[in-house]
Amino acid sequence: MHQEVRIAGMGGQGIMLAGQLLAYATVMEDHNVVWFPAYGPETRGGTADCTVIISSEEIGSPVSSSPHTLVALTQPMLDKFAPTVRREGLILVNSSLAKSPDYRNDCKIVEIPASEIATELGSALAANMVMLGAYVEMVRPVALESIEKSMEEAIPERNHRHIPLNIACLRKGAQIAAGM
Repeated sequence: MHQEVRIAGMGGQGIMLAGQLLAYATVMEDHNVVWFPAYGPETRGGTADCTVIISSEEIGSPVSSSPHTLVALTQPMLDKFAPTVRREGLILVNSSLAKSPDYRNDCKIVEIPASEIATELGSALAANMVMLGAYVEMVRPVALESIEKSMEEAIPERNHRHIPLNIACLRKGAQIAAGM
């Protein structure tokens, strides 16, 4: 197994947390993982993306120029990274904030209104969990339960009160993806 995913959006959307949860869950399941964060130059409201590489083999490089999957939470990041997804890859689009690229007919494109779903469940800030749940359901790099278990480790204790909402959004994203 070898899976490369880029998760991308704006600062404050929990992009890094989604990647960290995936990385923690991967370690829990005894696979190799690299989590590589990247931030835009802006002080506030800038771009944020991370690459997570999951493999049953040793990982030679933390760099991925053409990931299998893109999870895009905003239009600017979708526009920036959609061209990099490898042929026959997967592009997950937060359709609440972005419009799917019509030029990538060589990839599977899935639209999920993650911001709307997260708002209905309690907070738009949990849209990252909706998208992460959808990704895990569709690609199955780790078990959804491993993501849930990793929350206590990856989320600072002061924010543990948000774990029930994060789990609800994660499961809702998985449920929606399962129906596609």
